[in-house]
Amino acid sequence: VFSPNGHLFQVEYAIEAVKKGLCSVGLVTNSSVVLALSKDHINIKKKAITKLQEGRTVKKIVQLDKHIHLAFSGLTADGRILANKARIECQSYRLNYDDNPPIEYISKHIAETKQKYTQKGGVRPFGISALIAGLDNHGKPHLYYTDPSGSFSEWKAQACGRNSKQVSEYLEKHYKDGISN
Repeated sequence: VFSPNGHLFQVEYAIEAVKKGLCSVGLVTNSSVVLALSKDHINIKKKAITKLQEGRTVKKIVQLDKHIHLAFSGLTADGRILANKARIECQSYRLNYDDNPPIEYISKHIAETKQKYTQKGGVRPFGISALIAGLDNHGKPHLYYTDPSGSFSEWKAQACGRNSKQVSEYLEKHYKDGISN
């Protein structure tokens, strides 16, 4: 169902789910990519993990292939499903081409999967934004961002999730090209 200004309500709801998730941050340096998550107890009124829950079981950074990792903000179950689909695509690429799958290729696959779920009847869009990070075959680091609508793009630094606007503003002010490890 479209809103009067042409937006899909379900995609808007998915974006709201992302805004309530832990903040994920990605940063490209000269020779690597750093992925990080915010801590639950820092400046957050409502904790994502309760006192009784084992915090180590909540995994928001996952390995897709030996050189590609994904960090996500939003619904954990959706992130797990997309990560599994991406892992299968990595294995398929490796089987067909006998080479490492390119980070852009896997990012595009994740974005296309998300976009398909904005059009299908009987399903809802994935409620996650993802940062896909890795090194290409030449050792150059890459960072891609996908949102619930299915768009993707490459970034030098990016944040998604709760408080991502403030983190992004900080990154814009303080990011310098050529950061060393």
